[in-house]
Amino acid sequence: MKTYRGRIAPSPTGYLHVGHAITFWRAQERAEQNGGTLVLRIEDLDTARCRPEFRAAIIEDLRWFGLRWEEGPDAGGKFGPYVQSERSAVYLAAWKKLRDAALIYPCNCSRRDVLQSAGAPHDENEEPVYPGTCRPKEGTVSEHDSPGGHHWRFRVPKGEALQFVDHRLGPQRAIAGEDFGDFIVWRKDDVPAYQLAVAVDDSAMQITEAVRGADLLLSTFRQLLVYRALGLSAPESYHAELITDSAGVRLAKRDASLSLRELRNGGGNPEQLRACYLSS
Repeated sequence: MKTYRGRIAPSPTGYLHVGHAITFWRAQERAEQNGGTLVLRIEDLDTARCRPEFRAAIIEDLRWFGLRWEEGPDAGGKFGPYVQSERSAVYLAAWKKLRDAALIYPCNCSRRDVLQSAGAPHDENEEPVYPGTCRPKEGTVSEHDSPGGHHWRFRVPKGEALQFVDHRLGPQRAIAGEDFGDFIVWRKDDVPAYQLAVAVDDSAMQITEAVRGADLLLSTFRQLLVYRALGLSAPESYHAELITDSAGVRLAKRDASLSLRELRNGGGNPEQLRACYLSS
């Protein structure tokens, strides 16, 4: 059996809130229960929103909350670098492999274009199924030598049923092309998108289980396709419960009053916070 390796992967686009911390705490619990290793990875590819002060706060605030990791930017480890902005070469290699296999294609559609073409209602947090405006014939290999200047979409196998067993939610199933469509793996501003970077990094860092929020369930199906296309083994999954506000809306970084930084500066007690949110 593989030695358990879990990870926490915050983005420095704002101060982390207590919802992030509880999800990360679940990841820490899973690593401890399985006698494994916890990895901290900083996901800072969104250069327009990431800021140095938020990156510094991640380590300070998570350690204040009680989280500990064995590998990461501050701890080292043999699978580094543990900051995504320093891993561009591995993402580009993955892009080339997908391009050569005709599994991705350049797309000039904006998010607004896709939203306007949606033929059915959809979750506000999920992009509607891509209508295929820029999708070429199957087997068409792009002649572009580099990804910059276009969005690049992954060609999903329409109608294929995808399944996995989640360690909290049980059996999960989705239909490619119906529950989600062709998705972006590389952005027009020449930055690898979340779905590609996460899959590449989790494989390279030998993560055996990805603990993430339940709102990312559909993203897991997308990443399963990326793993398969790249010939990589996918980690197992645990989708943690979401922390919500008094109105039942999941927390976001704009909820400054529940940020770890604000709670910490206000004299909050990490043990009491953990007891409150982990028991609710």
